Amino acid sequence: DLDECAASPCKDHQYCLNTDGSFSCKACDASCVGCTGEGSEKCKTCASGYVKEDEKCTDIDECNLPEKVCTEENQDCVNTSGSYKCVCSEGFEDKDGTCVQT
Repeated sequence: DLDECAASPCKDHQYCLNTDGSFSCKACDASCVGCTGEGSEKCKTCASGYVKEDEKCTDIDECNLPEKVCTEENQDCVNTSGSYKCVCSEGFEDKDGTCVQT
């Protein structure tokens, strides 16, 4: 078997998987920018919103940072994978970017 992966035939956001007589390109984990294999522990670098922790890229919980990320009144922070979003608190709704009581 020829290791086609030695020639790095895959794109930057993929890793090469050598198979018998062939190869396939697999997508890197969402937490990675470039990778050498499957999973968040094989990242070359961590994507934005992720930090290297115990040898793997882990989501940063922006909602638990000392500095508040959702600064509008009556707004709650919701952590998402690699990011966060600001939503109106219960009993409030978004009206032109402001949370007003429903």
